[in-house]
Amino acid sequence: MDGKMSLTVADAVDYKGFPADRSKTGGWVPAALILGIEICERLSTMGIAVNLVTYLGGTMHLPSSSSANVVTDFLGTSFLLCLLGGFLADAFLGRFKTIVIFASIQTLGTGTLALSTKLPNLRPPPCHANEECKEANGFQMGILYLALYLIALGTGGLKSSVSGFGTDQFDEKNEEEKTQMAYFFNRFFFFISLGTLTAVTVLVYIQDEVGRSLAYGICTISMFVAILVILSGTKRYRYKKSAGSPIVSIFQVLVAAVKKRNMALPYDIGMFYENAPEGARIHHTNQFRCLDKAAVVAEDDFVKNGSGSAGPNPWKLCTVTRVEEVKMMARLLPVWATTILFWTAYAQMITFSVEQASTMERSVGGFVIPAGSLTVFFVLAILLTCAIYDCVIIPFWKKWKGTPGFTDLQRMALGLILSTLGMAAAALVEMKRLSVAKSVGGTPAGKSLPISVFMLIPQFFLVGAGEAFIYTGQLDFFITRSPKSMKTMSTGLFLTTLSLGFFMSSFLVSVVKKVTGSHGGEGWLADDIDHGRLDCFYGLLAILGVINLVVYLVVAAWNKKDDKETEMVDVHV
Repeated sequence: MDGKMSLTVADAVDYKGFPADRSKTGGWVPAALILGIEICERLSTMGIAVNLVTYLGGTMHLPSSSSANVVTDFLGTSFLLCLLGGFLADAFLGRFKTIVIFASIQTLGTGTLALSTKLPNLRPPPCHANEECKEANGFQMGILYLALYLIALGTGGLKSSVSGFGTDQFDEKNEEEKTQMAYFFNRFFFFISLGTLTAVTVLVYIQDEVGRSLAYGICTISMFVAILVILSGTKRYRYKKSAGSPIVSIFQVLVAAVKKRNMALPYDIGMFYENAPEGARIHHTNQFRCLDKAAVVAEDDFVKNGSGSAGPNPWKLCTVTRVEEVKMMARLLPVWATTILFWTAYAQMITFSVEQASTMERSVGGFVIPAGSLTVFFVLAILLTCAIYDCVIIPFWKKWKGTPGFTDLQRMALGLILSTLGMAAAALVEMKRLSVAKSVGGTPAGKSLPISVFMLIPQFFLVGAGEAFIYTGQLDFFITRSPKSMKTMSTGLFLTTLSLGFFMSSFLVSVVKKVTGSHGGEGWLADDIDHGRLDCFYGLLAILGVINLVVYLVVAAWNKKDDKETEMVDVHV
């Protein structure tokens, strides 16, 4: 019996619902199949997003500010829907079914997008000399939006579960498999970068030089093949049973605390209700004392169950551990709020910076670099920063400070600093580009300004390096400082910073467009960027970045103080 148990994974089942056999399920083979679908997801999403602004302006004839907002709203919705995907995976479907269903939705979306770019009736006629360009009508934009938001829905559901399902293939309690899981995280990030690199080079080139419908068709076929591949491993996967959504637990604590808002707190914390096993308990803390009232015992808190014994009504009485879990999530919120602005700066790199690139000299010998491919410097900056950090900074920091590299809070601070510097660099480059455009009377039709596109490299590198720090810092912060029962939700919370950053970009663009163009002029964000003041918009983002950084440093100091004052036990819920 003991030998048999050692061959099974305690908290995982196979496709038939039996305890997972360690020798027949999990490990690198099924994990590799899961990595394959992540490559295709990145290929599709980033291949569409980084070059979409040129299609919206050049083919659909939308103004530059409207084009930028379409892109940022699309990406913002994609990351926001990660919360929906995570909820469905935790509460109903499980991760595997969630991945397959939402990958199929994304495939349908990319197929619709390929069709919309192929059929002439789904786009306006091309512009002709001395004629005003005809903007896409409501029906044409409706089909385009249908395609984009099907992709956004698919991306959100897929992204919420794919990394978690990959780690499900390794047993944390087995030392050998725990080491393999660490390698999986590294390779997962590598494959994300590989998919993005392929998207911003090969796929963008095909879009510009061969045809968008072919490029989007490649995305559709690759996702379809990836779905077949991941289905082929059904018998090899380890599955974790759905444990219910932590959102319900959070609402139970909040509702119970509100109902007992007029009750006094006991002087002895031992009087709070607690029935969790000793090893799974979280020690009581003095922050957010109003939530402690959810653990105060009242007369009508217990109800009889089917067996006749009395148990607590979870909407009236919660354990200290459950209350502390909600407190742990609440402590994440200040850092969550102050890291949103980074992704607003990031959004400019795949919208207005691509528009800048489209007006500049992009020829290298006889080859013309697609404007959307400038984002390759993002990926290079990320890979270079990660390599330097792993090979140089971590060993040096370990010798000097005795710790393996920067803390999560320090990495996020570096990301905010670099993004602010990136916006300042972008403002200076745009000032130079505008002066060149003014001297030659604007960008000639079908030609480019006599200024090298490589002047944009500093802003791409600074924001890209910032992403390497802030992404890993956020992921570390939100996973390690949340209770185990809420890891999926905290990951979703992290991804909402990306979503809200993109939405904030859309909001700022709309406000700046309205305020600066209210006196009959085109304002900072003109339909033709040669007639606007994009440098002022970048400058505004740099100023907001400085203010946000100051607020973040205050929040980080509060978190650091809290770390020293509060000793938390590991949560095994």
